[in-house]
Order: sequence, then structure tokens, then C-alpha cells
Amino acid sequence: MPDTPARRPIRACLIMHSTRSDNLGVGALTVAEVEILRDLSARIGRAIEITVVDWKDARAPYVSGPDIRIVDMTGRFLADPRGFLALARRSDVVIDIGAGDSFADIYGGKRLNRMFAMKVAAHVARTPVVMAPQTIGPFRKPLSKALARLTMRLSAVVAARDRLSSDCVRDLGVAHAGVIEASDVALRLPYDAPARLAGGPVRVGLNVSGLLMNGGYTGRNEFGLSMDYPGLIRAILGHFRAHPDGCEVHLVPHVIVPGGRMAREDDYRASEALAAEFPGTVLAPAFASPSEAKSYIAGMDFFMGARMHACIAAFSSGVPVVPMAYSRKFEGLFGTIGYARTVDCTAETGEAILGRIAAAYEDRATVAAEAAAALARGRARLAAYDAALEGVLRRVPG
Repeated sequence: MPDTPARRPIRACLIMHSTRSDNLGVGALTVAEVEILRDLSARIGRAIEITVVDWKDARAPYVSGPDIRIVDMTGRFLADPRGFLALARRSDVVIDIGAGDSFADIYGGKRLNRMFAMKVAAHVARTPVVMAPQTIGPFRKPLSKALARLTMRLSAVVAARDRLSSDCVRDLGVAHAGVIEASDVALRLPYDAPARLAGGPVRVGLNVSGLLMNGGYTGRNEFGLSMDYPGLIRAILGHFRAHPDGCEVHLVPHVIVPGGRMAREDDYRASEALAAEFPGTVLAPAFASPSEAKSYIAGMDFFMGARMHACIAAFSSGVPVVPMAYSRKFEGLFGTIGYARTVDCTAETGEAILGRIAAAYEDRATVAAEAAAALARGRARLAAYDAALEGVLRRVPG
């Protein structure tokens, strides 16, 4: 009996992902997406070739392997028909994760217009577009609403990662079999569970957002915080340093910008200054990858932070966590899966937030149980995305 000819690899093109972002949250999405693709390709018995269209960055890629190719995303590459359009035509599927929360018009037109251009090119190439789980909306301008509606109607899969995003999709009049509600793929981010030593100090992890410490991108509080964020951070540090449990407080950056660039956004620089101001606190390393950061966070006994994916790292590794929200994406993600410990820095006072954090710490065993139950719901929702993506991959001709 003749051998069955080997089928060619599936060619997947990832856009609005990053293998080398200084924002380890964006990187966490990419690492997890690659893990999902590798698992699915093994399940259906086909090799996979993954091309990531990536922003240029000085950081070494934290996604690698013989199945990975990285292409720099430049204006010329996007505009030249021999660039992205040709890549989309050669691909079997284009997967767009929107950098997690960029598919909205609240961040300005440049980023969104680039996303629309890439989606349109993929549609023109007649390549199935999969919108991986992401925040969708809000869209406030008529043109962005119209373009969002069009591209989602043309996409094979539209995966919202929370209920608020699903509402946005529905309000735009998009309804087809590929529209699903999932959860954040970073729940699947791999990590190394640290050894836990009995009898040591209680380790309290605090992620400080350099962006919020500096008043946002402009210094004018464009996120609309209702309280003094730097003051709250110092109050949190003071509270846990004086706690009778003898807490060991760790400052854990999740946006790490080497070389003096993007100083306003750098968590590490903000944490370094606070470590000098509060002697005895532990400054976590400048992590080289999202999985390295998650492995460190997994060693905490309690965690809080304003970078959502730092909180997801804690949440998905069994650490009781209080997310400190500055946008709707926090409540959208955690609230959808029934986790009610998020505090709102745009609506609550600093005193109220500190009180809720302190209470959660004292009852952290209960918080951990709530997180475990919510994580199970999140993983079940994420399985819906796996199934939808698997369906697209199985239809790829061999």
C-alpha cells in the first residue's frame, strides 16, 4: 500500500502580536497564542509555520523556534503589494489579537487605521481572518464604527474576551456563527512554578504602573483617575511594610523599557525609585520574557497591580490578587468570569481602595478560592476559542 503523502504545514500569520514588546502583557498574548497554535496543530496532525508581523524593538525576541519567523512591521512593508498583502495571500489564516485592547478608537486614529488596513488587506487576499480574544471597542466615531462592523462581518472568527466587548459587537450589528465570547489567552501563558519554602515571610507583590505614576501619556490624567495614584502606592507600601505579619514587599514591574526610552511608561524605573524611597522592599529583576515574569509572580502570597497582565499572571498561577483598574478592560475581563475583587481607580477614593486591598489580604485564603473558581470559568471560555480556531485550521487544504 503506498504511503500517504505528507501534508504541507499550515501557514499562520500573526498581526498585532509582539515577540519582543517591552510591555510583557502584549508579549504574554503572543507567547500564549503560539502555545495554542502548536497544541492545535499537534491535535490535527499537521505541522505549522508561524509568521509574526512585529514592531521593531531593541529587545531580543522571547518567542523562538524552527516554526517561528519574525517580519518587521514597517510602513513600507504594509504599503507595498509585495509586502503584507503578498504575505496574507501566502498564509492560510491571519490571526489578529489587537495588542489586547487596541481595537477601539479611544487611542487615536493612527493605530486603529493601521489595524483596519491590515485587516482589509487580509480580506482582499481572501485569507480567513481570526480575531483572537481581545477587548473590542468602544467606537465613538461613525467611520470607525462602520469599518469595525465591516471587518468583523468579514472575519471567520470574532472572539471577544469579555462581556462588555460582546455587547459592543452586538450593538454594531455583527452576528454570525464565528462570533464568540472567550477569555484572555494569557490564562494559558506557560511558567515555572517556584518552590515554596515553609516558614518564610509573607511575600506581597505590588506592580506599579510607570504610566500612572507619571499621570498618563501626557501627564494630564487622561485615564481619569479619581485619586492620587502615587499617593496610594506609597500608602500601600507603608501599610504592608508596617504590617505585623512582617511582610516582604516585592515591587514587580511588567512594562520594562531598557535604554532610557519611553520613560513615562517604564514600570521598572518607577519601581526602582520607590525601592530607594522605601528601603527593605525587594525590587524584582528586569524580566527578559513574560513567562519569566509570571514565574516570579507565582512565588507571591498576595498580589496587586495596575498592569492587567501582571494581575492575570497572578490570577492564573493561584496567587490571590486585587487588580487595580484604570480602564473598563479590567472589570470586563475579571467581572465576566465572576471575579469581583477589582478596585476602580477611576471611581473610588485612595482610602477606599487601600481598605479593600487590606481586607483582601487578611482574607486571602477566601480570595484564592474565588480566583480558582473564576479561573476554571475563564479556561472553559477559552476552550471556545480553541474550538473555533481549530475549525478554521482543519479547513486548510493540504
